[in-house]
Amino acid sequence: MIAAVAQLAPTTGTRAACSALGVPPATLYRHRQASERSAPESRPRPPLALSELERRAVLDVLHSERFVDAAPHQIYAALLDEKRYLCSVRTMYRILEAEHELRERRNQCRRPAYAKPELLATGPNQVWSWDITKLKGPVKWRYFYLYVILDIFSRYVVGWMVARRESAVLAQRLVSASVEKQGIVPDQLTLHADRGSSMTSKSLALLLADLGVTKTHSRPYTSTDNPFSEAHFKTLKYRPEFPDRFGSIEDSRTHCRRFFPWYNDEHRHGGLGLLTPADVHYGRAQERLEQRARVLEKAFQAHPERFKGRRPTPGELPEAVWINPPPKPAPEDVPEPTISPLPDAGIHPQAWLSPCSGPLELGGSTTAAELP
Repeated sequence: MIAAVAQLAPTTGTRAACSALGVPPATLYRHRQASERSAPESRPRPPLALSELERRAVLDVLHSERFVDAAPHQIYAALLDEKRYLCSVRTMYRILEAEHELRERRNQCRRPAYAKPELLATGPNQVWSWDITKLKGPVKWRYFYLYVILDIFSRYVVGWMVARRESAVLAQRLVSASVEKQGIVPDQLTLHADRGSSMTSKSLALLLADLGVTKTHSRPYTSTDNPFSEAHFKTLKYRPEFPDRFGSIEDSRTHCRRFFPWYNDEHRHGGLGLLTPADVHYGRAQERLEQRARVLEKAFQAHPERFKGRRPTPGELPEAVWINPPPKPAPEDVPEPTISPLPDAGIHPQAWLSPCSGPLELGGSTTAAELP
């Protein structure tokens, strides 16, 4: 745009060209001054800096066989004890940095770079998320373990279990029973979890391979990589009837037998257009939305003034659910407006510009299978 203004200014004048192209005159003048300004001079050498000969002598000492593995502080102290002073410790570090010889020399624990999981579900039984949470027992340091598997698209709990311990064997039974109940076929499902010992166990990985289920894991210490399970546990524990402690494992199972049918069949989920998880999971969502639309239309016809002339809508079901959606691509560069030759010097420029262990519970089931 600056170049276009410079090309147009001799014909129409600087201010007219700036106005036509939308360039502030101050920007144009500042750009001209910057181009006319010469390159800044290099920084002068400090008067107290070491000469090149002195710098080379220091570097030779640092590279010597005696001090090649020593820190500058150790070298500085050893030379002082020998009645020698070459330079300060900081200068030694500066010289080593200039030679690209500063680095961590100790053995470090180098952890692998974990890829951020990016999972997409466009319908039920495509991606499941599962986790284990602790339920406080009757006394301090006594816990019961709640295993929950839910579908991230419908938020439907497909399986749950309360056990006395966290175990990979129990997790295998819960996953296997849930897959069988939902009729999952090979290469249909992705099972996502964090990096707990039960989730990353070899026995569970072999089971998932046999079932044709893909497994993914969160990054270490990254709770946002498993958001649906974390949000579900918050819904469970923030319910008014959730106790501070459970008197026994049977007490906790009784509570969960009441909670999960309510969650699946009665809880209107904010992320599902206020539909229940069961409606979305079993394909009743569109019917529910159409019924709500008819009710809202009747209310609108009766009193349109109460809706300010706008027809109310029953909400929408999300078409896709992500765990860590990929970043949006940067918008494409807007093309600069083209400049046509000026047909007549008397015409204003704007006139010719082009526009610009326990019982195993499965969601919706009233039966239970006892686990050892």
